[in-house]
Amino acid sequence: MAGVSDKARFYLERAAPQLREFEEKEIFKPDEIKSLVTKRSDFEHTVLTPRAKPTDFFAYIEWERSLDRLRAKRCRRLKIRTSTSHASEARTFGIFERAVLKHPGCIPLWVAYLEFAAQTKATKKWRRIMTRALRLHPTNAGLWIMAGQKSAKNGDMERARAHFLRGCRFCTGEATLWLEYARCEMDWLRKIEAKKGGEGVRRGVNVMEAIKTTEMTGEEGDAINFDESDDSDAGGEDELMLPDPDLVAGGKKKKEVFDEETTRKMERSPALTGAIPMAIFDIATKQLFFSPGAAASFFDLFASFDKVSTHGKIAQHVLDTMEERYPNSPEACSCHIRQPLIGVGLQTAEFPKALRECLARLRTDFEKTNDKRALAQKMAAWLGSILEVEGLDTAIKTVLEHTKQSMEALSS
Repeated sequence: MAGVSDKARFYLERAAPQLREFEEKEIFKPDEIKSLVTKRSDFEHTVLTPRAKPTDFFAYIEWERSLDRLRAKRCRRLKIRTSTSHASEARTFGIFERAVLKHPGCIPLWVAYLEFAAQTKATKKWRRIMTRALRLHPTNAGLWIMAGQKSAKNGDMERARAHFLRGCRFCTGEATLWLEYARCEMDWLRKIEAKKGGEGVRRGVNVMEAIKTTEMTGEEGDAINFDESDDSDAGGEDELMLPDPDLVAGGKKKKEVFDEETTRKMERSPALTGAIPMAIFDIATKQLFFSPGAAASFFDLFASFDKVSTHGKIAQHVLDTMEERYPNSPEACSCHIRQPLIGVGLQTAEFPKALRECLARLRTDFEKTNDKRALAQKMAAWLGSILEVEGLDTAIKTVLEHTKQSMEALSS
């Protein structure tokens, strides 16, 4: 235990400068500072023992974060502007680093570490943490999803696609990553169509040029380079840096100029018509995880993007595959029954006609399915979700309630 005490003393001494600041600026009283030292010492002795658990590190980190929140609150009350959270953040990063070194197989620790780095906007550190985490856990879909979604959020779809594609090579045992990749592409299509409609585009700016510019605005520090060492940064001070011919005064990139031919090619690009989500689904059909349930998840995902003009076409592509491979499964029948309502608002004039088609398909598909009980359960849940919508016509509501009761009777 002597070794543990020495290590604990080492980490406690590193926090001494901040404690002196607390005392000098009277942020905490002397008795409170003694209590802080005692509590921190207890945490250090706990996490430094060989039997320390991830929950011990989580408790230590939460205590440090609560302490920093209390410091910030008192500084605002006392109008102290010179006290920052840098020391607390650095210490929290250090605790996280010790935690993942001691428990490298604990995914929640890595996720919390990444979330903290993102919260503090430590972009380069987030990149290095993610690189290490993915090297240790290449088959964890959640980590690949975090990497892809962060790049997509920053507007860099090229890097987002690279992360998702690389992750899909490893994560072939479940559909989670593939579904999130498809969701990311559908969300990109939604944003593109909003741009084409003029949403968020300044007056006088070419729409397709704005789309291209938006897609290339990712943060430079967000790249995940698996070929570099963990502790390497962008480059050394002695490295020769050649000037970029595309830079103008002020260090900004020149805006790309699109001629009419380039604009027409972009408008006719298959990517803008839903080719990428359909390709993701087609490749997913060849994976081990593919099943009627996975196909139905893809169908529901594509159908939910009602603001994408091609979402009906993409959902129909999934339905065609399901009817070809699993024609009598309850999942395929459920999707076939609900398909007429894709893109139809429940308060529109087209709804009664589409609902009539759905109920007709329900009668037909209920006879051919190989699991009537499962189909009845799915239909009861679907009809229940429609009935929750306020403002439905009384006659339509009566029909839906009667059909729902019939389905519930068949599923019991």
